[in-house]
Amino acid sequence: MSSTLSLFAMSAPINGIAVPHAIGRSFRPDARIVLYTGDVLAYLRTIPDETVRLIVSSPPYNLGKEYESRVSIGAYLRSQLPVLEELNRVLRSDGSICWQVGNFVEAGEVFPLDIYYYPMFKELGLQLRNRVVWGFGHGLHASRRFSGRYETLLWFSKTDNYLFNLDPVRVPAKYPGKRHYKGPKVGQPSGNPLGKNPSDVWEVMREEWECGYWDIPNVKSNHPEKTEHPCQFPVELVERCVLSMTEADDWVLDPYAGVGTTIIAAIRHGRRGMGSEQDAQYVALAEERIGQAINGTLRIRKLGTPVHEPTGREKVSQVPETWKKPNEKLTLFDTENGV
Repeated sequence: MSSTLSLFAMSAPINGIAVPHAIGRSFRPDARIVLYTGDVLAYLRTIPDETVRLIVSSPPYNLGKEYESRVSIGAYLRSQLPVLEELNRVLRSDGSICWQVGNFVEAGEVFPLDIYYYPMFKELGLQLRNRVVWGFGHGLHASRRFSGRYETLLWFSKTDNYLFNLDPVRVPAKYPGKRHYKGPKVGQPSGNPLGKNPSDVWEVMREEWECGYWDIPNVKSNHPEKTEHPCQFPVELVERCVLSMTEADDWVLDPYAGVGTTIIAAIRHGRRGMGSEQDAQYVALAEERIGQAINGTLRIRKLGTPVHEPTGREKVSQVPETWKKPNEKLTLFDTENGV
């Protein structure tokens, strides 16, 4: 059986970096891109010890989506333990794991998965470096609790000897003109010319909160990256991890590859990407998207693109006339929405 899924013509390098265009179907040390179809444990067991610099994934949430089977939360977590053990084995001693999860909901009760996953990673000896909150402004509307608008990303390192490159992921400072007011540098700019640390809260309510949120919307129907996958995270989310936690030619792994987002983020920045996915339909979509990324036709929301905010002039952002009571006074909400 051939070890190559397909070949893509490459019209131009990605971000100035030449990317070989073969997608392998099984792990090879000399490969650049691997996309395995089948059981995640079967694939992980083919990877040598301490091969991978970064693991980024959003595991099955067991929330009753089309591609998941609903089981109890205890059974779900037990099913993940062998996978975590294999991930720890293939992770380099200077490597990191970024585990992006949401909530498990059962009989109306919410179980925050990051809380349940934390002790499992600690049992393996990993060390938590950040619990990143990824917020987004759109999603399903709840009627018996507040609507969920965030998920979390747990960043673990295997040892104290881990990589973190801040400069490639800095964001613009709110007050770049701020200066030292005393000391030997009085009068000089006090910030970094490349920007500030983006913090551990990524996105959401910039008007209500004045802290450094990372503006990364989730992938919904009007997002340029949207595919048929029901639980897809954006390339931009992975790119921040890739740029800050890996170097050129490092391996980046997603054990639940879905439609190839992690692999795409890796190859866009001169890293090697690999993943496994049991759903053949998603593998086909991932293969297509990787090919588009290589030839420059994949639609991607660029890193750091501001989230769209309505001006108040759009009809959809205005309060419907039928909601207004006769002679009622305008509220601040009405004024801000152009009424």
